[in-house]
Amino acid sequence: MMKIIYVPLLTFLLFFIAGSAFAQTPTEDDADKSDKTASFKFGVSYLSNNVFMGRADTVKTPTVLPVLKYSFKNGIFISASADYIPNRVTNRLDGGSVAAGYDYDITDDLSGSVSFTKLFYNANSTQIGSSISSTFSAALDYDIASIITPSVAVDYNIIKQGFGNDIFANAGLSHDFAKEGIFGDKDLIIISPTAAINTGTQNFYDAYLTLKKYKLTAKGQAREAAAEKLIAAQKKKLSKYNILDYEFSVPVEYKIGILILSFTPTYAIAENKLPPRITAGMVSGSGIFYFETGASLKF
Repeated sequence: MMKIIYVPLLTFLLFFIAGSAFAQTPTEDDADKSDKTASFKFGVSYLSNNVFMGRADTVKTPTVLPVLKYSFKNGIFISASADYIPNRVTNRLDGGSVAAGYDYDITDDLSGSVSFTKLFYNANSTQIGSSISSTFSAALDYDIASIITPSVAVDYNIIKQGFGNDIFANAGLSHDFAKEGIFGDKDLIIISPTAAINTGTQNFYDAYLTLKKYKLTAKGQAREAAAEKLIAAQKKKLSKYNILDYEFSVPVEYKIGILILSFTPTYAIAENKLPPRITAGMVSGSGIFYFETGASLKF
């Protein structure tokens, strides 16, 4: 396992060292702290596969995600999104969400947010997190001398149909490399290599496997009774607080005027997985790679 982790960690360090080639220019977020205004953002992104806490279904689920967000001048925001599965014949609208929250600055370098999200999923959804009905979230990040930004976040998740609820905690380290004037006088590119660890309970996984994985296909139904016995034997492990995955990503944003283009490749290494006889190949190997790319307009 340590050999696997060395590769993304080395990549992260190389990006950090390469940052000397980028001028430390103020980012859009820095400008917002001193001069906040109301804004409206509309965007569409493409997710190559639905991966949740390093876990994915046997069925690869590429998703198109339209998002609307309105932020008030005081930091309060409301948003809505949808999950559209383009490679399905039916039930292509897989789910969606509505959220409300508050982004705030404690100091020039310390900022935070709180939010509530209500989630909706199609009954046939193959998204691993589709058993979660709503989430309460809180997060903090602290910019240390424009060198590195540690962050922490906590989610409390309400699980459907009587399963135990989940608590997640995320800790991460990132650094922004920003450079203006790439193709014009007013454009900006921001590259933010990030390393993170997710911890928490796995009642969401118990609910997904029990309610959906073994009920949506004939093959699953044939082994449902045996699978439920195996899952029942793992319930203590699923309700225990553990490391869920390590994630290494390199978000890239290019901004020019009201247009924002983004690309985020991510490599996730799942920990404390269930035995293969239960998950039936739902996570390939030790890690999984996926990416999200999109475009948005911010007014």
